[in-house]
Amino acid sequence: MRVCDALLPRLAGAYDVGLASAADVITVFAVAYGACQVVFGPLGDRYGKLRVITGACLAASVANLACAFAPGFPSLLAARVLAGAACACIIPLSMAWIGDTTPYESRQGVLARYLLGQIFGMTSGSVAGGFAAESGWWQWPFVAVAVAFLVVAWLLGRAARDDRGSRRDGGHLFADIGKVLAVPWARVVILTVFAEGAAMAGGLAFVASHLHLERGTSLALAGVVFTGYGLGGVAFALLAGRAARRLGEVRLATIGTAAISLSIAIVAFVPSLAAAGFGCFGAGLGFYMLHNTLQTNATQMAPERRGAAVALFASLFFIGQSIGVALTAQLVERAGTSWGIAASAAAIVPVGLAFAILRARRG
Repeated sequence: MRVCDALLPRLAGAYDVGLASAADVITVFAVAYGACQVVFGPLGDRYGKLRVITGACLAASVANLACAFAPGFPSLLAARVLAGAACACIIPLSMAWIGDTTPYESRQGVLARYLLGQIFGMTSGSVAGGFAAESGWWQWPFVAVAVAFLVVAWLLGRAARDDRGSRRDGGHLFADIGKVLAVPWARVVILTVFAEGAAMAGGLAFVASHLHLERGTSLALAGVVFTGYGLGGVAFALLAGRAARRLGEVRLATIGTAAISLSIAIVAFVPSLAAAGFGCFGAGLGFYMLHNTLQTNATQMAPERRGAAVALFASLFFIGQSIGVALTAQLVERAGTSWGIAASAAAIVPVGLAFAILRARRG
């Protein structure tokens, strides 16, 4: 998911396109990822979540090999679309499976620990993309990801044979989505995560390029600095259980929003790599405080159709991301990476605070 962020300048040079055009590899992945999740949710409810995830991992392995050996930019974009579609079900159906098997009282802590895997993956992708951008054959991370998906499919396939608890009747796409959206609180959560994705993704996608173009760092070092974002997420995951009990969802969302905004502004305007690393850490910590709270609410907003509900939640999140990256790319072309990243710092504030206020009113 994050492997292309630090690769953008290298892709622009390799395929003779502008930086904004190179960012399409992120946009098309996010669009396919978001659009296909609403399909996989009901399929997971009907056929078993682990079984659907296993098939998706196999397809994702093939798609990433296609990315590695794409002969031109259009074919790379097509392969990224396929990769986004194949990966679409993995996170939301895993979250839904956790919702099926974990009581709500302890679910936020379990979801936070589950985040560790996501964070490790995103951080590894960022670092691999940075080093690949400086290497002779920049395609190697796609091969590594393809192999990883193949191994996971093999391991998960064995577990899926014994999984019976997640299989349900039903799974009709539009009917399930309609019933989820009929719940007022579900509409609030879904709209919030859409806006969160749009506000956050645009700035984050250009952090490595910003450090390279404005601060003169190598792309490899820029990728390493961005791992601070993942470390912030790890810090939250390790403290999530206690933080949720002490602060509650409203204060977690409020503090998280403030941390995101301040930290992203530091990355945008403070000309220091140490400050950028600190800002990435703070942005990661704040994001997971807010997003984990949204995730916890998403797993309970329609329990009888949890697969469809969480898939819709994740779908709107990544559609929001694709819109955010596309809009920020245009701003970066006109005003530079500093103002593109700063726009995220401003945009997240009304999103997070509005959710916190509505959550407080709900009680």
